[in-house]
Amino acid sequence: MVLFFTSTAVEPPATLYMGRDKVENEELIKYAWPQDVWFHVDKLSSAHVYLRMPGGMQWEKIPEPLLVDCAQLVKANSIEGNKKDNLTIIYTPADNLKKTGDMAVGQVSFHNDKRVKRVYVVKRDNAIVNRLNKTKVEKQVDHEQERIERIKKENAIRRAAAAAKKKADAELARAREAEKAARSYDSLFTGEDEEEFNSAPKKSVREAEEDFM
Repeated sequence: MVLFFTSTAVEPPATLYMGRDKVENEELIKYAWPQDVWFHVDKLSSAHVYLRMPGGMQWEKIPEPLLVDCAQLVKANSIEGNKKDNLTIIYTPADNLKKTGDMAVGQVSFHNDKRVKRVYVVKRDNAIVNRLNKTKVEKQVDHEQERIERIKKENAIRRAAAAAKKKADAELARAREAEKAARSYDSLFTGEDEEEFNSAPKKSVREAEEDFM
């Protein structure tokens, strides 16, 4: 079972989620979305809390109120950490989590330590924790099916973007060809013809009348 929470610290609200136990945490490590951000109490046992970032948000620039919500939820779900002040919470993109076969259930490391950031929590903020707990919903999640649907949706978005770019590039190419043709056409009648006209011997009115006759 997965526990979901809603943070109203940002607009639109953001979704936080965590496993109910270490077995579920293992599933979340495997199936977390690449754009999710993982939170954990540093050097202590705690829940694995994930932030599903709203579209357009960058993990290095998570708004501070949302970051505080995530950190408070992690602290509140650490048996030892919940009793302590001045804790460090670490966080990193889910795709930076590294899992090897010799690790214990729920244990992780990182592909790149430079992509791990820290936030400090002085003490538990009951107002924040209570607000988040009021939104808690427990769901049974089919992680594999969710992964398939996510990838299908992402592929559809990429195909649509590629088609739009192809159309825009074709329109730009046609516009450039039309502009090139227009310049070439203008040069025929404003360049060479004008030069020929100016260089031709001028006839008098009488000569012109004789030519007409």
